[in-house]
Amino acid sequence: MNSTTLEKVRVYRMSTPEHECPWGLKTINLLNDKGIEFEDNKLTSREEVDDFKAKHHVETTPQIFSGDERIGGYTDLAEKLDVEAEGADYSYTPVIAVFSSAGLMALATTMGLTGFMGFSLSLLATLKLMDIESFAESFEKYDLITKRIKPYGKVYPFAELAIGLGFLSGIAPLVTGITSLFIGVSGGISVIKAVYIDKLALNCACVGGNSKAPLGIVSFTENAIMALMGGALIYSAATGEVESAKVREIEPAAVVQVQNDR
Repeated sequence: MNSTTLEKVRVYRMSTPEHECPWGLKTINLLNDKGIEFEDNKLTSREEVDDFKAKHHVETTPQIFSGDERIGGYTDLAEKLDVEAEGADYSYTPVIAVFSSAGLMALATTMGLTGFMGFSLSLLATLKLMDIESFAESFEKYDLITKRIKPYGKVYPFAELAIGLGFLSGIAPLVTGITSLFIGVSGGISVIKAVYIDKLALNCACVGGNSKAPLGIVSFTENAIMALMGGALIYSAATGEVESAKVREIEPAAVVQVQNDR
């Protein structure tokens, strides 16, 4: 496709002090490389982005227009110009760090899978809470509930932390199980729709809004485990088989104390 067929090109991309859309930058670089003149329209607030998406009935930015024709996003532009689109700058480092640390904590405390989930969710929630605005912004791009109820994006990290602490403490197991099952199922459905149905290439907000971890199998697996653990906890609570992790942790210390008293 000859680049001269593009006329009156307009680019609409998110560009705020907190977040510079990487796909928007790739779009700008591609147009410059091809020597195509364009109008760069920066969406500088969450409200501007939301209004733009609603007006044009799109899910993501950037969006490129040529005259009255909407080309689409960066990948669509690359295809139209007959060039190979650059891949996203992904990194699994934060995911590996979180789950490795959680695994070591679970081993050190002999708390097994329940401890692993508790530590993992608590660490993930902490990363989200470090910049909750960026998390909510990133989460809204693919989470089905947040798209309809925006405050859910800011409530989610606190709910995740509560679930993690619930797994670790054994307090309110039924509530912990129900919440974990709900979040796991809804999150898994959101990931499946975004990645495998809508074919969106997005970063996962699971390790914070500014992470470069890709949305995909890791995100789905995390939600699937949350759902399964939540279901197991509900079953245990309903059948009276719940054993407090806190009690198990205290028991060895109590035995040592009795031996010392002798």
